[in-house]
Amino acid sequence: MPMTVKYSVVVPVFNEEKVIYESYKRLKTVMDRTYESYELLFINDGSRDRTSEMLSYISESDTNVKVLEFSRNFGHQIAITAGMDYATGQAVVVIDADLQDPPELILKMIEKWREGYDVVYGRRVQRKGETLFKKCTAAIFYRTLKMSTDIDIPLDTGDFRLIDRRVCDEMKRIPEKNRFIRGLVSWVGFKQTAIEYVREERLAGETKYPLKKMLKLSIDGLTSFSYKPLKLATYGGAILSLAGFVYMIVALSLKLFTSSTVPGWTSLIVIQLLFSGFTLFILGVIGEYIGRIYDETKDRPLYIIKEAKGFGTANRVRSISSVKHG
Repeated sequence: MPMTVKYSVVVPVFNEEKVIYESYKRLKTVMDRTYESYELLFINDGSRDRTSEMLSYISESDTNVKVLEFSRNFGHQIAITAGMDYATGQAVVVIDADLQDPPELILKMIEKWREGYDVVYGRRVQRKGETLFKKCTAAIFYRTLKMSTDIDIPLDTGDFRLIDRRVCDEMKRIPEKNRFIRGLVSWVGFKQTAIEYVREERLAGETKYPLKKMLKLSIDGLTSFSYKPLKLATYGGAILSLAGFVYMIVALSLKLFTSSTVPGWTSLIVIQLLFSGFTLFILGVIGEYIGRIYDETKDRPLYIIKEAKGFGTANRVRSISSVKHG
C-alpha cells in the first residue's frame, strides 16, 4: 500500500504545454506553505503536445509529483475520477492546470476543512475573460439543473474543490460512465461549504471546453440527476392533445353550423409540423437516456492507464491495468 499523505492535489491536463510549468510552480509554492506532506497528481488525458514529456521531467525532479498517463483521451471528468482513485491524501483537492482557479485559494479550503467541513468548493462570483454567451449559457444551465433535480447542486461552481478522504472513498464506489463530478459530490452529501472567488483568465493556450464539450457536460448533468426531461412527453403530449381536440371541435362547428370552410393545407401542415417536431424532440430526449443505459450495460473500464510515473513498484503494476468502478 502507498504511504498516506496529508494532501493530494489532482490536476487533469490535456495539451497544456504552455502552462504546465507555471501551474506546477504555483501549486508547489502553495503546498509547501502547508508544511505537511502532499502529492501533486497530474493526469495526462491523452495530450498530443509536449505535456507528457514535460510532466516526466517534473516527476523525475520532484518526488512529490506523480503522473498518470492515459492510453488516449477519455475526458476531463474521467481524468478527475482517475485522480481520485489514486489519491492517497486525507484531503483531496481538484484543480485544473490552466490557473483560472487560483491555487492560493487551496490554503483557505484547508482552513475550512480543519473547521470540520467535508467538502469545500469554490463559487465563482466573477468570470474574467469569458464571452457573454458563455456566461449566460452557464448561468442558464446551473439554474435549470437546480430546478430539475432534488439534489442541491450549488450554483456557479466548477470542479475546483477540496473533499475529505471519506467523501473521496464514497465517490470511488460510484460506477457511472457519463460522470458529472460536481453533481456527484453534492449527491454524496456530508458537510459542505463554499469559498467565493474571482475566476481569472486562462494563463495561456486554448480552452479545453469548447461549445460541443460544454453541451455534452450539460446533458450529462441533466440526465444524471433528473428524469424531468422525460416528463416533457407527458406534459407536452397532454397540452398538444387538448389543443388538437379544441381545434377539432372548432373545425366541426364551422363545418356543420356555418357556411365557412376550414382552411385546408395550411392548417394541416402547421399542425403536422407541430406534432412531428415535438415527437422528434421527445424521441431525442428518450434517446439520450437510452444511450446512457447502453453505456452502463457495456461495463467497460472508465479509463486505461498506459504509464504511471512517480509511484512505487507495487502500485505501478496496478496502474497500467484497466480500472473499473463498482
